[in-house]
Amino acid sequence: MLREPITLEFPVIAEPPRAAELPTEDGIPMESPWHRAEINLLIDSLDQHWRGRTDYYCGGNMFIYFSLQQIRKQDYRGPDFFVVKGVDGTRPRGSWVVWEEDGQYPDLIVELLSPSTAELDKTTKKQLYENVFHTPEYFCYDPAPQELLGWHLAESQYEELIPDPSGRLWSNILKVWMGLWEGEYLGHKAHWLRFFDDDGNLIPINTEAQAARADREAARAESEAARADREAARATAAITRADQEAAARQTAEVELIRLRAELARLQNP
Repeated sequence: MLREPITLEFPVIAEPPRAAELPTEDGIPMESPWHRAEINLLIDSLDQHWRGRTDYYCGGNMFIYFSLQQIRKQDYRGPDFFVVKGVDGTRPRGSWVVWEEDGQYPDLIVELLSPSTAELDKTTKKQLYENVFHTPEYFCYDPAPQELLGWHLAESQYEELIPDPSGRLWSNILKVWMGLWEGEYLGHKAHWLRFFDDDGNLIPINTEAQAARADREAARAESEAARADREAARATAAITRADQEAAARQTAEVELIRLRAELARLQNP
């Protein structure tokens, strides 16, 4: 059943404050070490997936400023992870200030749920991202039940994404599957939200990519060493055969000389 769209109105900002004048921290710690590590993992994953590109910005646990009313209310909370495409990703930012970014809002947002934030993330924030930000894709991951939910914007309203048989959700913004991976990251062994390519392969983070390259180099070096050993063995075998053939020729020559001497003796008794 279609619901009535929620209208959140904010006054037009005549002279908004500069980014340097706005708070970048609220002093509230992350929900858990897992939440902090997961944010780093998502940023690392995307930076590795889009390595070499500078036309996007991804942030984590960063305030997004979009209205003067928001500032007056000191509502400084921001998404756990967000991505904005088509911007200069090389410029450092302490927060994302919409009026200093040509009015650009996030193209994708991920919230990591906890008992204290789950209701807010699924209601108030979802409505904000849908009706004010018009963010094309919104994902929520709750680590406790390991539940991943996602929505995409269709005709100005969020429609829930349908998971594939493995429970993964496709992000058209990032061109990746989002799903769960069990393993260790930053010393924490847990289930993590990760990115997967079109074929379902895990997209590595930088350290994993480096380790894979090191493994390939080691395997290549081992293969080259094995090939060198085989060539050395073949060379040794060739030398041995040559020595054996030379010894055989020498033996044959000695035998020939003996036979000739024996024949001469018989012919001249």
